[in-house]
Amino acid sequence: MKIQEIHIYGFGQLTNTVIKDLSDFHVFYGENEAGKSTIMAFIHGILFGFPTKQSSEHRYVPKNGSNYGGKLRILFDEFGVATIERIRGKASGDVTVTLEDGTQGEEELLKQLLGNIDKGLFQAIFSFNLHGLQNIHQMKGEELGKFLFSTGTLGTERLAKTEAELQKELEARFKPSGKKPLINEKLKALHELSGELKKAAAKNLEYEVIVSDKEKITKEMEEVSQALKNVKSEVERLSEWQRIHSLVKEERWINTEIKLLGEDPFPARGIERIEKLNQLIYPYNAQISSLLERITQIKSEVSSKQPNKQMLADESQLLGALDQIPIYEQLVLEKQQCELKLVDLEDKIIIINEKLHLPLREEDVHTINTNIYMKNQVEQAARKKQKLLEVKQELEEKFREEKNSLEELEKKVSFAETQMIPADDRSRLEKLVNDESEKRKVEYELKAVQDKIEYYQHTQEQDKKTFAAIKKQKQIQFLTIGVLLLVLSLYGLYSKQWILVVMGVLGTLLIVFFLGNNNSRKNDAKINVALSRLLDDEKRCIQILERYKNSNIPALQEKLKQDNYWKEQQQLYKIKLEQQQTQYEKVIMKFEEWEIEAAENREMLLKLSSELHIPEYIADAFFLEAFELIEQYKLISREKKNLHARLKQIHLAQTDISERLFSYAKQYLADLGSDLSKMGYLLRTKLKEEHGKLIKVQEKQEKLDDLEADLHQMKQEQAHLISEKKKLLEEANVEEEGAFYELGKKFETKLKLIERLEDISKQVQYSFLKADDIERFLQIHNVEEQLISYHDEIERLSSRLMELQEKQAAVNYQIQILEEGGSYSELLHHYKQQKFEFEEAAKEWSVFCLAQNILTQTVEKYKNVHLPRILEKAEEYLYFLTEKQYQRIHLQQSGTGFLIERSDYTLFEANELSQATTEQVYVSIRLALAATLYEKYRFPIIIDDSFVNFDANRTKKVMELLTNLKYNQILFFTCHTHLLQYFHPENVYYLHKGNVEVIS
Repeated sequence: MKIQEIHIYGFGQLTNTVIKDLSDFHVFYGENEAGKSTIMAFIHGILFGFPTKQSSEHRYVPKNGSNYGGKLRILFDEFGVATIERIRGKASGDVTVTLEDGTQGEEELLKQLLGNIDKGLFQAIFSFNLHGLQNIHQMKGEELGKFLFSTGTLGTERLAKTEAELQKELEARFKPSGKKPLINEKLKALHELSGELKKAAAKNLEYEVIVSDKEKITKEMEEVSQALKNVKSEVERLSEWQRIHSLVKEERWINTEIKLLGEDPFPARGIERIEKLNQLIYPYNAQISSLLERITQIKSEVSSKQPNKQMLADESQLLGALDQIPIYEQLVLEKQQCELKLVDLEDKIIIINEKLHLPLREEDVHTINTNIYMKNQVEQAARKKQKLLEVKQELEEKFREEKNSLEELEKKVSFAETQMIPADDRSRLEKLVNDESEKRKVEYELKAVQDKIEYYQHTQEQDKKTFAAIKKQKQIQFLTIGVLLLVLSLYGLYSKQWILVVMGVLGTLLIVFFLGNNNSRKNDAKINVALSRLLDDEKRCIQILERYKNSNIPALQEKLKQDNYWKEQQQLYKIKLEQQQTQYEKVIMKFEEWEIEAAENREMLLKLSSELHIPEYIADAFFLEAFELIEQYKLISREKKNLHARLKQIHLAQTDISERLFSYAKQYLADLGSDLSKMGYLLRTKLKEEHGKLIKVQEKQEKLDDLEADLHQMKQEQAHLISEKKKLLEEANVEEEGAFYELGKKFETKLKLIERLEDISKQVQYSFLKADDIERFLQIHNVEEQLISYHDEIERLSSRLMELQEKQAAVNYQIQILEEGGSYSELLHHYKQQKFEFEEAAKEWSVFCLAQNILTQTVEKYKNVHLPRILEKAEEYLYFLTEKQYQRIHLQQSGTGFLIERSDYTLFEANELSQATTEQVYVSIRLALAATLYEKYRFPIIIDDSFVNFDANRTKKVMELLTNLKYNQILFFTCHTHLLQYFHPENVYYLHKGNVEVIS
């Protein structure tokens, strides 16, 4: 997983901020309140949701009213590039996830992308800051070891805190020998109440007898109440039967009558339908007769009016000829315009001849070549001549400038040579200065040797102190073991078990051997040899430095420096002089090139003027203008020729139009005339009249077709009605209408009975009586007598119930007197209350106890299964960070903590290490946890100024380690400039206050 782009709409002080092209190791640098923590919180918020209003975390809501939220563009190994956008919405914001294949989703898809990792676990494993290291400084003793173990388990100290909190809660509730814990106090009070309750129960036998009587009365009251309820229910059913018994009897009579009427077929609404058919059939005869008369009249009108079919057939050609009349009039106007234009062109030709003043005829002008190529050559020659004049002026100015510069450089070279030291003097001075550099090297060597001597002396003192402490600790341990072995040997002699005696003697010999073995002497010998060698080097360096005293080197160095300066100036001036000489020669060469081009241009002008028949004196001054006038002459002459051709075409078109119109007028008009406009008007009028006749004939024909269609439809409808009437008679199985009407009356009677039956059924169905109740009540002949007997039973049961209620009240009163007069009930209530409180407290204690057991089992499983792999990777990181000084991290056999092994195999507890080394252990474990146990989650590792307490060397090593992490992107936030030297400039973003401009 790699974050490629961060786009912040509005989050804290950041608005409309886009950070692109994030690398595998990217740094965000900025001063305090520049936005570093805001960007970290933004990444957490987009991935896991914004903090709610009830949360203690800072929500970073923008104060300027901009949109709250933003989006991240992230590359996932499995899903490709995904865009995760979260804006203001529900409690944690509305999120939208878009994959590169177009798939969109919300929280469920985001959880799938993140592998169901929550915010707390992400911050514990992949996001850490200075606060985690500050916790180390505040811890002492065993707490530090537990903290590092908890870090190796969850990434934070939460495991150690949870274990301590659970133990505190258990001890606050119960201790086996305690008195103040809550459960201990409640257990003692419960025992005291139990004794008092037993004493009060012996005095309360009368109370138990009365309680027994109360239970008997209560049971009898329930039986009487149930019997009373059953009788009242039967009374309600009988009352309902009284209401509906007449309807039930009528329903059964109607069913009998319907069966007697039988099931003879008859069409639905048969009488109504046959009468309606008779009413529709009779009017059709009169309508058919009327239509036949109208059809005959229209046919006679159509035959009397017929148009001129020949004229209508020639309509398109005739209209085409008529449409030519406006064109004829336009041709007349165009002929007049052409004649006027010819006069204007003649005037223009005279003006051009006066300007050119050449002996050219109109036919000769057309032979002159004025094509595009010739025009281009004329323009180029004219422009070239003008450009050559401008170039000449520039060359003359540049020649003067280059000559002045050349003379000035020659003077500077001569002056620099006079300021330089002769070669022999310079060699002598350089020899004296070289001796000074040898002196400086010896001084550096002396300082390094003195530092090493001081380091070895300090190391020797520290080793002596450490060895003395370890030796004392070993002596105590071996003496204890020796006493045990001595006791074992004495017991063997006493019991004559010689194996125990041998074991005791061998153990004692081994203890003596280990006590006599002194490893520190080897280290002391090595250190003494090194110190002796370093003291010799120090003496040698001091002797060499004595020889370099009393030399005035700074003055000599300054003199050589001045000579170097003038030597460099002389070389520089010579180079510039050579360059200036080259520029001077280039200007002279350009003068020669200009003369050649001017001669070629002159030759080209003479050649073109000869081809265009232009005199030389005109070509020198007005060559381009003369060429343009010749072009105009040719254009005007060509236009004049085109106008003569157009006049001829106009004459031919006018003749064709007039001949066609006279032909049609002779065919269809009586009076021809000579005016074309009038002739066209008469032909259009005649054609319109013929069209009017054609339209009227077509309308009559359409009306005739409609009437014939109506006649055909009426005959079909009449036949259909007669067929429907016949079908009705067939459905009733009769042949005459009389029999049909008699059968219809019988069917109507049956329908009325069915309607009444449906009405009765609707009234009966709302009754709550069941079918078996109705059958049972039909057998009862006198319902009133039955109801009277039930009412008597109700009175008897009610009277008995009242008696029992009075007895119950009396018994309750006696129990109340006994309870108020004695302490048994109070003791019983207080005992049960105390017992309930004790059980609740015991439940709470068992929950904490179970949680502690589960935590212990989980830690043990983690220590045996996962922790070895994490420690192996952490040892690798620690070995690198401490430059091979610390090589192993051991898990303590009991409890939760680590032992750190140095390169000389000495073991240290966490609280025995220096502050910086403890921080290195913490960083190693945190990075190992992300690289091993959570290796399948390739989340970015976010670090916020976690190494500010490291010195330069430790900082360099931790940066090298982070750079070598292959599978996780690193986002490093810092406000310290000295850390930027470890990164490439293109991998650093600078954050500024205010508008938060991000500059790469």
